Amino acid sequence: MKIQELSEQLANQIAAGEVVERPASVVKELLENAIDAGSTQIEIRLEEAGMQKIEIVDNGEGIGRNDVLLAFKRHATSKIHHRDDLFRIRTLGFRGEALPSIASVSEIQLETAVATEKSGSLLVLKGGKVLKHTSAPLRQGTKIIVSNLFYNTPARLKYLRSLQTELAVISDIIHRLALSHPQIAFRLTHDGNQMLKTAGNGDLKTALAGIYGIANARKMLPLKSADLDVELSGYISLPELNRKSKKYLSLIINGRYIKNFQLNHAIIAGYGSKLMVDCFPIVVLKIMTDPLLVDVNVHPTKLEVRLSKEKELIALITKTIQETLASEQLIPERLKNLSFQKQEKAAVKESVEQSSLRLDSNDKSMPISTSSSVDYTNYLREKNLSQDYVEEADEQLIYDQESGKFLVNVNNTEVNRQFPELEYFAQMHGTYLFAQNEKGLYIIDQHAAQERIKYEYYREKLAEVNEDLQEMLLPIVLDYPLDDRIIIKEKEKFLQQVGIFLEDYGESSFILRQHPTWLSKGFEENLVREMIDFLLLKGMVNIKEFREKAAIMMSCKRSIKANHHLSDAEGRALITDLAKCQNPFNCPHGRPVLIHFSTTDMEKMFKRIVY
Repeated sequence: MKIQELSEQLANQIAAGEVVERPASVVKELLENAIDAGSTQIEIRLEEAGMQKIEIVDNGEGIGRNDVLLAFKRHATSKIHHRDDLFRIRTLGFRGEALPSIASVSEIQLETAVATEKSGSLLVLKGGKVLKHTSAPLRQGTKIIVSNLFYNTPARLKYLRSLQTELAVISDIIHRLALSHPQIAFRLTHDGNQMLKTAGNGDLKTALAGIYGIANARKMLPLKSADLDVELSGYISLPELNRKSKKYLSLIINGRYIKNFQLNHAIIAGYGSKLMVDCFPIVVLKIMTDPLLVDVNVHPTKLEVRLSKEKELIALITKTIQETLASEQLIPERLKNLSFQKQEKAAVKESVEQSSLRLDSNDKSMPISTSSSVDYTNYLREKNLSQDYVEEADEQLIYDQESGKFLVNVNNTEVNRQFPELEYFAQMHGTYLFAQNEKGLYIIDQHAAQERIKYEYYREKLAEVNEDLQEMLLPIVLDYPLDDRIIIKEKEKFLQQVGIFLEDYGESSFILRQHPTWLSKGFEENLVREMIDFLLLKGMVNIKEFREKAAIMMSCKRSIKANHHLSDAEGRALITDLAKCQNPFNCPHGRPVLIHFSTTDMEKMFKRIVY
């Protein structure tokens, strides 16, 4: 087969496959060029989420007349002049691939000028070919318009998401750059509507307020530390201000936003057990270090870097966050019991098979299928030894301690779930209820019990089509960054179907004036925020799943916690309500609600009878 050299146009289109994945890629590359040019004001104007047009105007130093055509040649760059410069990169761009790659799959109009020249330049390209090159009015800076993106590569269009999703990705990139460079004023307009505007006064906290809202910015703590190689600065949120996604962790090295799993883990480790389970903080962490210690020439998108002293940086980040949070009044430390849990898992692993053998098909007292199998995960869950989140708890196996067998729900047939008649008589440590009957002692986890009760209540309410709403005396204002607001607007119907109606409030917020009558007073804001967080985390979700998760979340929030002392009447009422549940044996997360010690078990423990 004969070897031939690819044409420049085809080579640029191949390179575009790595550099230009979607409209957001174009915005990112062009904004980085504007930042490298020393701009203090950058305006981004979009049409149809960038698919129809992307226009970026800056007041940077511009491009000289003799360099305009050269800027669209592959590997032509003003950032690197010598081999050693590759190891001391301080700019965002340096590869010289962005402009030719973008030009090869779009139509471009460029107007640019530098202050020292008599006139500017106008350049028009289509598919990488120059159509026009002439003089333009003198206005220092650059205006570049990219239109009809991917017009000559239609296969790429099939992989793009909805306009709202593409717009959300673009806004997220602008957020990261605005946090990385708070000295620059960014303004984003989409289809003629202004969507974001930052002050550009150099204050990071002001930029945080502009993106995440003033109320959230007030819950951010300044962070500062250094060692011989690194300087850390930025802001971290109080543990109470958290989200269900890691996307709010912004890592910035020498002005460049990056993604790094190990550094994210270091941040979470710094919070330790002060952070609620499965929640993540809002963090903007700026890292300044010698460029020699950072290799940014790893991937065309420049989101990944290699750090020569990563272990030391991880330790410094964790230590700094721990020290920053140490003086604050935070959530109490939670006990860790992992070592015990591992020992317990190992101890029961061998007995799993023995337990499954007890699923005797000849036993007529329960509906058992000979084809049913009991795996390790199910066994651990029923024994309350699994930390995994359990969905659809009502359809899971139930382990009966008295018989030592699993009650299996086969082909959706009903399992024997008769709740025992119990006589309440005491509470221990404000956490566990004690009850008895002729078969022995029952210990009930009061939080898990009320979780189950509340869950079945909310599940029913969420399934009802009910327009009854309660007006609030003080409406709730909800601040979200632009990319989240776009997704929330796109998914409005899911919220409305459970009675949550949000109104636009200014450019950066929503306002909630009413709430469903079944939402308990005092918990409206927290519950609504949790529901929205779940929607943002899951993205594509059906209404059944949304209602299910919302019911679980609300039942947990509204249930009594440990160290809450109940009167005798309240204890009896809780057990009565629990007995009315469809499945009174498990909380919505799959944990057991009650444990039974038979009279025989008690006699064995006190050595009254021989084993």
